[in-house]
Amino acid sequence: MAKSKFNLADINRYYAMIICRMSNGARLKIYRKLISLLRNRFSLMDALDRIRAIITNDGKNPDEPLALAILYWSRSLQNGNPFSVALEGWAPASERLMLSVGDVSHLEGALENLIKVTEGTTKMKQPLVSAISYPMFLSMMTVLIIYAIGVYMVPPMMNAAPNTRWTGTARDLVQLSVWIQKNWLIAFAFLPTVFFLIYLTLGRWKGKTRSWFDNVPPWSLYRIFVGVTWMLAMAALVRAGTPVSQALRSLRHDASPYLLYRIDSALVFINNGDNLGEALNKSGLGFPDKEIIGDLRIYSEMDNFQGALDQMANEWLENSVTGISEKAAVLNMVATLFVSGAIAWAVMGTFSMQDQITKAMG
Repeated sequence: MAKSKFNLADINRYYAMIICRMSNGARLKIYRKLISLLRNRFSLMDALDRIRAIITNDGKNPDEPLALAILYWSRSLQNGNPFSVALEGWAPASERLMLSVGDVSHLEGALENLIKVTEGTTKMKQPLVSAISYPMFLSMMTVLIIYAIGVYMVPPMMNAAPNTRWTGTARDLVQLSVWIQKNWLIAFAFLPTVFFLIYLTLGRWKGKTRSWFDNVPPWSLYRIFVGVTWMLAMAALVRAGTPVSQALRSLRHDASPYLLYRIDSALVFINNGDNLGEALNKSGLGFPDKEIIGDLRIYSEMDNFQGALDQMANEWLENSVTGISEKAAVLNMVATLFVSGAIAWAVMGTFSMQDQITKAMG
């Protein structure tokens, strides 16, 4: 019986972990409540107990996922762990990194930095998903439309005039129909394979050659997303008093191979005494952005570098959201025109076939 209870508790814990990690908005609400309570001189343990009491409706619903999350955080704190360690498994590594830069007495500041970075990342994701997903959907729709026309419309027309020698657009449509009937699997697998290969290259392709492609969608969109997220995290760490070199090393831990290569390239020059702007410029990778690198070369030597870095990160976030939205609109328009062109070509081909069938029968 005891074993069964242990298994049930274990299942509840892992379920609560999944829900907590997936619920960005709910986690941020807890962080905001913590900030408010900590500023009103509550201890971290008391603040967590009060928030848990509210979530469980004063203990009536103790198995609520977020209530269980707070319970396990409190237990970890009681064991002497810092809050960033208590969140292990419950929050992304990037959030725990933001919290590891300050001790409990400055936790509210670290939580504010965390919220700012998480909200900025979320703000970037929405237009980015729109920029990529809709053109992918329309591309797959084009293949489906061509397949439907080639398999269900063209063969009956070919059978109506079996001895006709097709010319022009009709001939192209007939050839496509014959090919797609024999190779339908290739037709449907081609685009998903291309999309998957591109997806693999986004975070893994990292060398000098990649920097050339960083100006072309979708790699340019990925560079902007990673660059803005990196800038926000750097600004938060530096604002919390972390030296630039240490901040860069901290951001290595959860970095993709793409970002890791760029951080390590900059660290080589920072270790030789260069400032952040000069290090990024000498790396020759154009990351995070050529204009941003130029600004960093200016502001890195100024006294208020922390404030300048924070302002640059926020301004680039706003500009990037607008820029990605504009690029998404262009990509969507191109994809729509591509689908429309494919449909128009197929319609013209069917009209040409009908015209040639009529002449053959007349």
